[in-house]
Amino acid sequence: MTRKPLPRDFYRRDSREVAVDLLNKVLVGADGRSGRIVEVEAYCGSIDPAAHSYRGKTVRNATMFGPPGLMYVYFTYGMHWCCNAVCGEAGEGIAVLLRALAPLSGLEAMRAVRPKAQRDRDLCSGPARLAQAMGINGKQDGIDLVTATGGFCIVDDGRQPPLDPVVTTRVGIRLATTENWRWYVRGEPNVSRR
Repeated sequence: MTRKPLPRDFYRRDSREVAVDLLNKVLVGADGRSGRIVEVEAYCGSIDPAAHSYRGKTVRNATMFGPPGLMYVYFTYGMHWCCNAVCGEAGEGIAVLLRALAPLSGLEAMRAVRPKAQRDRDLCSGPARLAQAMGINGKQDGIDLVTATGGFCIVDDGRQPPLDPVVTTRVGIRLATTENWRWYVRGEPNVSRR
């Protein structure tokens, strides 16, 4: 199977376009863990009150304003890490939250860090579970997904995005709750919420 890292121009677009095109791509870690992206949410910067970047650049969200193709990692609820792919142009502050993966490789390592997961489909079904299973934490904030210099990249293994993804409102937010900016692969058992 040929795996080509996604080029920077892939990310240099509106996060809503990138989100749909990320479905069925593969997140790969340096230690061999990988999973197919099956659920995503777009965050749209200054037009999106739910985006971390809505009110401008801060120390916490600075990576969102970086060049496209970086990984933006943030800590939430005082206990969970979540990861995003930065999109658009530098300074725009838009990104795609990776919400769920279908585990492909490194399942033993995923199970070791997620011992309470009852089934393999629970390993990466949700943004915090995904980050934990893949070994993503604050140290990965700002790494480059295009060059994989930080050990992670998103690759294209030839599977196309679905022609008919499910489109819904985003999960776990209090603002901009009516925007249909969440997509997932129809019928996929690893999705966090239907």
